[in-house]
Amino acid sequence: MNPQSNLGANAPSVTLPLRFMVTGLLSLVTGVLWLVLRPDILATYHYNQFVIALTHLFVLGWLCTIVMGAMYQLVPVALETKLYSERLAAWQFGFHVVGFIGMVWMFWIWDMKHVGHFGSILAAGAALFVYNIARTLLRVPRWTLIATAVASALAWLSLTVLAGLTIAAGKCTYEAADTLAPANPLAAMLRGLKAAATFAAHFDTIGAMHAHAHLGVLGVFVMLMVGISYKLVPMFTLSEIQNQRRTWISVVLLNAGLLGSFVTILLRSRFKFVFALVLVAGLATYGLEMIAILRARKRRAMDWGLRYFLTALGLLAPLSALALVLSWPGLPLTPFTGQLENVYGFLALLGVVSFAIIGMFYKIIPFLVWYGSYSKQIGLRKIPSLADLYSPGLQSIGYWTWLVGVVSTSVAIALGNAAAVRCGVGLLAVSLFVLGVNVAKMLSHMVHPRSKPLNLRPAVEGHL
Repeated sequence: MNPQSNLGANAPSVTLPLRFMVTGLLSLVTGVLWLVLRPDILATYHYNQFVIALTHLFVLGWLCTIVMGAMYQLVPVALETKLYSERLAAWQFGFHVVGFIGMVWMFWIWDMKHVGHFGSILAAGAALFVYNIARTLLRVPRWTLIATAVASALAWLSLTVLAGLTIAAGKCTYEAADTLAPANPLAAMLRGLKAAATFAAHFDTIGAMHAHAHLGVLGVFVMLMVGISYKLVPMFTLSEIQNQRRTWISVVLLNAGLLGSFVTILLRSRFKFVFALVLVAGLATYGLEMIAILRARKRRAMDWGLRYFLTALGLLAPLSALALVLSWPGLPLTPFTGQLENVYGFLALLGVVSFAIIGMFYKIIPFLVWYGSYSKQIGLRKIPSLADLYSPGLQSIGYWTWLVGVVSTSVAIALGNAAAVRCGVGLLAVSLFVLGVNVAKMLSHMVHPRSKPLNLRPAVEGHL
């Protein structure tokens, strides 16, 4: 049996994760086209309204949307339980979409008051998501490493949202809090926001922003990559975990390193290098286990989806090296080191996490479409295989154009060359066009299924 068939066990309705994934893909396309039109955004230092708006489009619109949809599909499967509530997930989708679109727009025009308003809407959606997945975790028959990684990611997501709202509050003023009557509920809320703004004022703005970013990218996305891949990579390669102790060490080191990094980055402490080493040690331990799993695999051939994912893991090596350089105590902020910070963010978001997610796209979406269109016809009609739903040739083109695009754009960002950035992100746009064609081929099976009547006559005559 194809291991991908396991994705159907305990999974919710296929339309639930698909709506998240299509929305996320549209956000990615929008962000990349935005960069094609405005490559100067990456060729200049990142603390400006346009970089912040675009970053939130990639993080909230693309990565967060995709990850939430994938978790609704994969967490019940990986933990052998049912999703707590599909209805809550549908409500959360609405809050999330309104929230991230409004936030990106308000960041672009730098209206921090309304960033906070739309951020509150997004936070309401995030709370529903955390509650839904947490209740799902309470149903698991036995607690595992994967459950620990998912629970960790939920905790980091909650803290990331809280930190973001606090930073936004710190950019606003609340004079009205002192003019309203104490009994007025609005006065209490404004006093709370004013207290949050006062608290945020104790911290350096850049340090707070960097700490917030590390919570989201490493705490949510990388933590989930690590945890879920301990289930999916062995499943897709017909292998198994080789060292349970090593898997636990990797997750513990990542959590410890992230907690220490958040505090030391926030405080601009020289000890941030120490915790960067702890994070790198966790990723190195994870890498060793992945290598061991792949060496023990029974399925020697790797499809393109898995190659995308494993290449993303390989990009963790240069990303880790860059993290150690940027966290070195006393490193001066120069135009070049400022651009290296841009490279670091770009490589993390579009190199590592996005590449990994696109790889999982090619594992999850074909199955969702196949399961929704053909699962009830098994044995009754001749149905396509999973591989018939997409083009491996287009996968190959998309892989190489994305990889070359990430590398060339990273070099262009380091050099601060806007024209070269446009060429690099142009390759990313080509790769996305190819991905879009393949996704359209997959989704077309939901509109026009390609099943055919079974031809049993020759088999009967051969038997006779």
